[in-house]
Amino acid sequence: MNVNVKAVFSLTQALTPLLESTALATGDPGRVINIGSMDGLHIPTVSGVGTYAYTASKAAVHHLTRHLAVELGPRNITVNAIAPGFFPSKMTDQLFTQNLAAIEHNSLLGRAGQDEEMAGIAIYLSSLAGAYTHGAVIPVDGGTSINWRHECSTTKIMG
Repeated sequence: MNVNVKAVFSLTQALTPLLESTALATGDPGRVINIGSMDGLHIPTVSGVGTYAYTASKAAVHHLTRHLAVELGPRNITVNAIAPGFFPSKMTDQLFTQNLAAIEHNSLLGRAGQDEEMAGIAIYLSSLAGAYTHGAVIPVDGGTSINWRHECSTTKIMG
């Protein structure tokens, strides 16, 4: 919670005066782009391991994003979040090694994400094209967070 939520709030709070003054000077809104997770949108099933703290913190980032959008929109600052699915990274290396087939199966597009797809949404949100997108949590997960066909087994966590 300290890293995923408190740090996001504190950084936004500290940078708000700069974002507001830049927006006033340029006429282009200031931008806050938070990084949530598809796991903040649904209960993960791929690894079979409970990730309670992670999923709760990412859901909190999504809700914080909406709350900050209400607060900062009138100050000409847009606030949005990206909710990535599975992309190759240090964090997902082991998961990809052990569960790539399940990850691909749970994606409605049948694959993991590619770097360009994450970069594209960040570029959109920070460009003039995204200046009217506000208070959104945008999944970039190949449809994983809406896939109702989960067939991965999960382990019993709570006893």
